[in-house]
Amino acid sequence: MKIKTLEATGSCFNQQLDDVLDWSEVEDSSITRAVEEIINEIRQHGDSALLSYTKVFDQWTTTVDDLLVDRQQLEEAWNQLPDEQSKALNLAADRIRQYAEHQKIQSWDFTDEFGNKLGQKVTPLERVGVYVPGGKAAYPSSVLMNVIPAKVAGVSEIVMVTPTPKGELNSIVLAAAWLAGVDKVIRIGGAQAVAALAYGTNTVPKVDKIVGPGNIYVATAKKMVFGHVGIDMVAGPSEILVVCDGKTHPDWIAMDLFSQAEHDENAQSILISLDNHFIEKVRDSMAKWLPQMERSDVIKASLEKRGCFIYAETKEQAIEIVNKISPEHLELSVDNAEQWADEIRHAGAIFVGRYTPESLGDYCAGPNHVLPTSRTARFSSPLGVYDFQKRSSLINCSEKGASELSVTASVLAHGEALTAHAKSAEYRRLK
Repeated sequence: MKIKTLEATGSCFNQQLDDVLDWSEVEDSSITRAVEEIINEIRQHGDSALLSYTKVFDQWTTTVDDLLVDRQQLEEAWNQLPDEQSKALNLAADRIRQYAEHQKIQSWDFTDEFGNKLGQKVTPLERVGVYVPGGKAAYPSSVLMNVIPAKVAGVSEIVMVTPTPKGELNSIVLAAAWLAGVDKVIRIGGAQAVAALAYGTNTVPKVDKIVGPGNIYVATAKKMVFGHVGIDMVAGPSEILVVCDGKTHPDWIAMDLFSQAEHDENAQSILISLDNHFIEKVRDSMAKWLPQMERSDVIKASLEKRGCFIYAETKEQAIEIVNKISPEHLELSVDNAEQWADEIRHAGAIFVGRYTPESLGDYCAGPNHVLPTSRTARFSSPLGVYDFQKRSSLINCSEKGASELSVTASVLAHGEALTAHAKSAEYRRLK
């Protein structure tokens, strides 16, 4: 398996690293046109267009009534789960909820020296749409990660959409929806589901925000409807960056790198090592374990296309590289990992210490696994309760306070040639 190897002290290192990190998904004009057409059809023809696209893309001829999954079906899916799966989902849900409870933003206010009461009112969104992929794989963990923070925030209604190719329902996804408290499940997917959530149909209620992962058509549709509704983010391929001092078992590191590479061929796995010989040990471990992986072809393609080993001579050099990469997932498999973590400025999630693999974060550690990718951790954050809350400013002026502030407001308004603004403030001035 041919994986790129770079040295941080190399003369062309920065350019080489930029080339490795580059992810400018080629704009496919045919996809853009197709998504535009789908959105327009949904806006104009609503449910009938939904049924047509479901027939074409999911190979399933259905009726509007059959698009809806009733609460009894969700409950039955939960009750029929094997004990092992229900216990695992319950534990994961409890931990995700416990973590989310700490994220809630509260309203606040204070009174200034003029008797004006100023503050911030925090309210939850009213209705949220959650997109859950279907077909090739089932992602009950994504249901929990997207729905539970919305529930903790106090969202009034959560509408989940998920495609069911050939009409086949995924029982564990439905069970997770029941456990998380989804209010409505609709069996639709693709760009048509995003458009239906954004603009509404007779069957699909219009939402305020759309969250959840999807393919290129779903991502493109989310880009196009943004502004009409909110979205969580437009996520790129999954990423992991592992920093190791050479003291962790190479099999552990190899498997941690595999854990993201197995997502798809465009996923990225990078190792920064302070021990050049350790890179070869990890390479040997990969060669040993790759044939035993169920998705070995995907892992191999991902690592050869976008994987990378980087040798850094010092801790300072390694941290500088980490902050430049701004990874979605960062593992610090080093001595004194907490001290390293203090120096990290850009990362979606930081897994501290040798015993904290990224895979625990995907399922049950507690923090959300919906994270910024493609270096957007420089300015973005993980999905959380705060994404389902909005803030309103509160201004309550006393008679004296309005009079005092009117002087400043009048001066500034006249300076901007906004006479009505100035007069509006001046009318509140005490004589």
